[in-house]
Amino acid sequence: MSNYLGEMIRRLRTEKGLSQQQFADMLFVDRSTCANWETGRRMPDAAMIVQIANVLSVETAVLMDSTKHQNDIPNVIMLDDEKIILTGGLPVLEKVLPNASITGFTRPSEAIEFAKNNIVSIAFLDIEMGKISGLEVCQKLLSINPRTNVIFLTAYADYSLDAWNTGACGFLVKPISEASVKQQLSRLRYY
Repeated sequence: MSNYLGEMIRRLRTEKGLSQQQFADMLFVDRSTCANWETGRRMPDAAMIVQIANVLSVETAVLMDSTKHQNDIPNVIMLDDEKIILTGGLPVLEKVLPNASITGFTRPSEAIEFAKNNIVSIAFLDIEMGKISGLEVCQKLLSINPRTNVIFLTAYADYSLDAWNTGACGFLVKPISEASVKQQLSRLRYY
């Protein structure tokens, strides 16, 4: 995903001779927050963009215009420890979300690493995966990006109550279908 806003913030910050820590202190945020903006892992909200513009002595419109250049192709991931589920599920997601970049994972660690380096819009997560559960992966993904829409996948509807306590926005019983995915997409928290 292109990160024009983050690149612009970094360029303007360095032109002013500010370190990330100095910049963060002026905005009353953590240095890691600024790093996340600059790398594109997170986006500042509109109120923060106004504050950033003031600190960097630029018009707010300059920063807002750079957000228009962000790549609108959302990253969607599917995590299931069973390859056969990915083989059947990924084509369904590709059909329902033709303008998304869809990536499948069988290992939770790979999905988490991907989320650290890319903004994940939607994560379809299996709940039972061996050593680490999808519930735990959900918490990790939401700590990386609280605006990730998580939809749980399972063969057992009994997990649905546990799933709702994680911040997820959906729940699908496997195997998934186009109709069930479309229904869940209509309920996303973040579009």
